[in-house]
Amino acid sequence: MDVKQTPDARHSPVIDFHVHFLDEQILELAQRHSVLTGFGANPLHKPPSGWPPIFAKMMSAPAQIEDMAARGVDRHVITASTVISPLGWAAGSRALDLNRRLNDLIAEWVARFPDRFVGSFTLPLQTIDLAMAELERAVRQLGLRVANLPANVGGAYLGEPQFHPLWSSIRELGVTAFVHPDGVKDAWFQKYAMWNSIGQSIEETRFMTSMIYEGVLDRFPGLKIVVAHGGGYMPHYMGRLDRNVTDKPETAVNIGRRPSAYLRDFYYDSCVYDPTTLAALIQRVGADRIVLGSDYPVGDPVPVELLGLAGELPAGDRAMIMGGTAARLLGAG
Repeated sequence: MDVKQTPDARHSPVIDFHVHFLDEQILELAQRHSVLTGFGANPLHKPPSGWPPIFAKMMSAPAQIEDMAARGVDRHVITASTVISPLGWAAGSRALDLNRRLNDLIAEWVARFPDRFVGSFTLPLQTIDLAMAELERAVRQLGLRVANLPANVGGAYLGEPQFHPLWSSIRELGVTAFVHPDGVKDAWFQKYAMWNSIGQSIEETRFMTSMIYEGVLDRFPGLKIVVAHGGGYMPHYMGRLDRNVTDKPETAVNIGRRPSAYLRDFYYDSCVYDPTTLAALIQRVGADRIVLGSDYPVGDPVPVELLGLAGELPAGDRAMIMGGTAARLLGAG
């Protein structure tokens, strides 16, 4: 297939910040461990005929490029799907090897189609020393620009002190963090697939709460953090958090502002599936803190259309969401 490698020169690139990638070898391995150990929200069994066709889109650079024109997108920021293919069960050098494989494969996509893909990397956060070494390699050797992080590691959310060295290095290296939960393991959430409907949004809320209350955003100002799914429920229910620190000032021991004042310390993707919610998010945090995101190929098939349904957006705001802010975060504009 003849694949077009450069975006349309008539406009600034439209960048989808929420696009998933799979490696079949790691998928099969991860799913075997998911079934055996209960890790992962939705264990899958490979049918005799092979994985679902939608998985093929996560495994094929040409397939993704072919879909870009129909979706009104020029570039994908590709992130390994840690929900479908979790690696939290692995430990030590095994975890490092698997994360390195994913990062190397994503770097190959970027090398083949540099005008179409921006690469991200995962880390073996179960062992922070190994994670820090892979962070350096992914950025300095592979040239990847986005850290693909879960909301928590073994129940410890990423604002906890053991992750402070990670945030320090992320800021020093100038990379952007994309935080996407790797599933919800609590048994209650498995009924009616609530792990996916409300669970992910709760995980994002927990992550942001951890980052705020543990003082990470004060300790490491200037971090570039994009939270998937519009930040979950967090941006829409800040009044009670602000009231709580007023009534219980001891809860604000690590922070110097009201919790709501930290909302603009994060960035958010537009993947909320509802124009009313997106409009409220834009009003609350500002268009300059939002990047286009679709959850491709399992999410919004035409993410650009949601912007039009969210109300009248000034041209400058629309341009920022469509790609301007993402380009700035990625150092590409």
